[in-house]
Amino acid sequence: MKMAPGAGCTSAGSYQNNSDRRARHLPVAPRPRSRPDNSAMSDAPTFRRAPRPEAAAPAVPAAGVRLNKRLADMGLCSRREADEWIERGWVLVNGQVAAMGTKVGPQDRVTVDRRADAAQAERVTVLLHKPVGYVSGQAEDGHEPAAALFQARNHWREDPSRTRFASAQHKGLAPAGRLDIDSTGLLVLTQDGRIARQLIGEDSDVEKEYLVRVAYGDLVQNVQAAFPPAQLARLRHGLSLDGKPLRPARVDWQNPEQLRFILKEGKKRQIRRMCEAVGLKVTGLKRVRIGGVTLGHLPAGQWRYLGPNERF
Repeated sequence: MKMAPGAGCTSAGSYQNNSDRRARHLPVAPRPRSRPDNSAMSDAPTFRRAPRPEAAAPAVPAAGVRLNKRLADMGLCSRREADEWIERGWVLVNGQVAAMGTKVGPQDRVTVDRRADAAQAERVTVLLHKPVGYVSGQAEDGHEPAAALFQARNHWREDPSRTRFASAQHKGLAPAGRLDIDSTGLLVLTQDGRIARQLIGEDSDVEKEYLVRVAYGDLVQNVQAAFPPAQLARLRHGLSLDGKPLRPARVDWQNPEQLRFILKEGKKRQIRRMCEAVGLKVTGLKRVRIGGVTLGHLPAGQWRYLGPNERF
């Protein structure tokens, strides 16, 4: 069944008149292909990064691109979320309810029902203080995933959020970034593909801040005095991992045994490998900030919701 251009629709497929229409018109300019981060659980939804605003848009093939990819590249949702919207009849192309697998070109007008916004508003993002001994993603070698701590009994009693815990919040909840088993600190779990795209991916500009205790040779005290300044300069800029140069980092001494790292990338065990490259051994690592969100006083093993006014 076709409908008049711009008309809204219900999840059951019935149509509304123009006075009840709750659709919004969105640009359909194509965006570059994005790449997934491999840190999420294998059975969790795949989150993909949104393109950087300054990236040039490639030409769209004559056959067009899949509608779920167009919505994801526009930064509105993940592909999985887009598929849900399409299945519910919340996405229209040129005024007609779109079907799964629909392809669109630059000339096509894509409209998303306002109910999609309401559905996204119900998705939660959780800030967890991951203890040592938990893995970020899927369970491995007998170690539990950090998501197992997302239970009502571990909810921080001082959480200022008014969001109430519900078992449905487990659905689609995935880590947006990694924190290795020997490290502790702030780990983000989210159902929201938009937030995941902000935090993961090789081109992410979101800062991550870590406090790192180190030893140097046999020294575990006053490492700062013995560590060569030239090697500190290499930590800041001059190292490569896996054959690729690392982006510049901010690295400073916080006390004679502890460094502060601020990175804009997150390769596997990156800080530990950086330290090994200059002769340092990491004896403790804690992530205390991701962008504008800090760990604060959140106790180890507990979690809270991302507040409505907090931004990464």
